[in-house]
Amino acid sequence: MRIAIVSGAPSPTDQKLSSVRVRGLEVVHVTPGEAVATLAPGDVAVGRLDVRPELDGVDDGLWSLGVLAARGLTVLNAPGTLVAAHDKLLTARILRRASLPHPETWHVRPGRPYDGPPAPLVLKPRHGSWGRHVTLCETDDALRSELRAVRDEPWFRQHGALVQELVPPTGSDLRLVVAGGKVVGAVSRVAKEGEWRTNVSLGATRVPLDAPADAVELALAAARALGASLVGVDLMPTPAGGLTILELNGSVEFTREYRVRRDVFRATVLELARVAAEEAGSARASGADPVLV
Repeated sequence: MRIAIVSGAPSPTDQKLSSVRVRGLEVVHVTPGEAVATLAPGDVAVGRLDVRPELDGVDDGLWSLGVLAARGLTVLNAPGTLVAAHDKLLTARILRRASLPHPETWHVRPGRPYDGPPAPLVLKPRHGSWGRHVTLCETDDALRSELRAVRDEPWFRQHGALVQELVPPTGSDLRLVVAGGKVVGAVSRVAKEGEWRTNVSLGATRVPLDAPADAVELALAAARALGASLVGVDLMPTPAGGLTILELNGSVEFTREYRVRRDVFRATVLELARVAAEEAGSARASGADPVLV
């Protein structure tokens, strides 16, 4: 079996995944164009396209996953899954439909007056990553000021922004990596001193974690709701003592610290290979095209 990680320039996680060596498996990284030019039925494509640096959508290449699916390849993290994971408004709607906990979310549209709830709230891009332009607005004046500050941003003019219910920051959160319907890695991300956001790009540190059962159950439910074969799920404790889903990431970055009883990169590849084999077997048994995940 050949598993192709499909993304733009390979990230550190893409490189680690494509360096995994397992008998009977070949793991490679390809760009969308290379995927269309070189992959054939029998191969497995894993979509890991990220948010564009401009925060105005997903990296170019969704089209390639559609082409590969039409050719009969097994596609894990298909185009719809990646869009659902990266578009935070769509994520919120899917999680709500699945009755999964998630901060209440409102869409602020360009050229329209804000008519959402009062502060405290969190303002963020609809397609966001790295903690950029994610702002804690503790007062209505602060929210109005931030909306004025982003109104000329290209991402805001194209997609607007999201305002979310504030989950009181605790200085840390949980990130779980789900591959093939199993949690293969987990860490607690501890925010930098003086910073409320837990993004590693903003100075947070990763602490290896044996994820509690309720966190595992919630992360798996979130992945199922989006139909994701490889996804990061960020969870936050709530004042009521439970957990809520903050975000999902279809191109989640992870490191050796995410190890859960085995190497996280090897575990990810093995779980993806298992799911791909199961899907291909089901398709052969039914005489249908491979099922897309």
